Amino acid sequence: MRRFSADYLERTRRGMWESREALAPLDLDSRSRVLDVGCGTGELTRVLAEEAPDATVVGVDADLDLLAAARDAGASDDRSDGDADAEADRSDDRDPEHDRVDHDIDYCAGDATRLPFPDDAVDLVVCQALLINLPEPAAAVREFARVSADLVAAVEPDNADVEVTSTVDREAALEARVREAYIAGVETDVAMGERVRDLFADAGLSGVESRRYRHEKRVDPPYSEADLRGIARKANGAGIADHEAELRRALADGDESYDALRREWREMGRTAAGQAADREYERVERVPFDVTVGRVAGDGPDDRP
Repeated sequence: MRRFSADYLERTRRGMWESREALAPLDLDSRSRVLDVGCGTGELTRVLAEEAPDATVVGVDADLDLLAAARDAGASDDRSDGDADAEADRSDDRDPEHDRVDHDIDYCAGDATRLPFPDDAVDLVVCQALLINLPEPAAAVREFARVSADLVAAVEPDNADVEVTSTVDREAALEARVREAYIAGVETDVAMGERVRDLFADAGLSGVESRRYRHEKRVDPPYSEADLRGIARKANGAGIADHEAELRRALADGDESYDALRREWREMGRTAAGQAADREYERVERVPFDVTVGRVAGDGPDDRP
């Protein structure tokens, strides 16, 4: 499985769950046991816990560092909520309907293709951007079907269909070139798209449905600290260096070299930084993601334990 840093996951998933519409097919408010496989730093895990307030939610990941970051993020949220509660306690007009809800979340280490849970252990298994990073995604989906007593869901991006617009004239075209090389050089199917449906059907899941959404990432003034860090990463080449191995693999036999591509990327980044200094830089990236759900054969909502 491909590995990612906590910082990379935070950058790529920032703001994704500001709207929860895409999670509606998961029927989260009726769940009692939810498993988030490949949870990373726990962004989706915490959303699941918020949307399934009566459920026990477990995040599983093979990366111990990411699990530690997930636990730290949860502890930080608890401290922030506690501060808010303390402030509310001092208020004479406290509204009891807005009391903090303690969410039951646990994290454990585990391989997506050999989950450390018995058959039918949960009533929902879900993953986000996991299958595209596995060498054998079908094996993971079979495991999801084994440990779920009801529903399996996957939230997977289609990296071949990303749209970018920018006030830097060459940014969209350059990003398209880099993305094409990355997809050619990566060793997993990062443009899986609707093929997730086939994985679900092959695993014996029934009633498979999929719907596409787009996660919009916008950079415009006034810039946030995260926006400014992203612009700086363009200018110093760090943004393209995240995928150096994949790009070098794809460009090895071509006319274009990785070093030349990185120089062009940095020049584009410096233009973006100059526009940002004048508060003129704007960029919009729309990343498509498919929410695919399937039911464990023979089960339905009335059969949940």
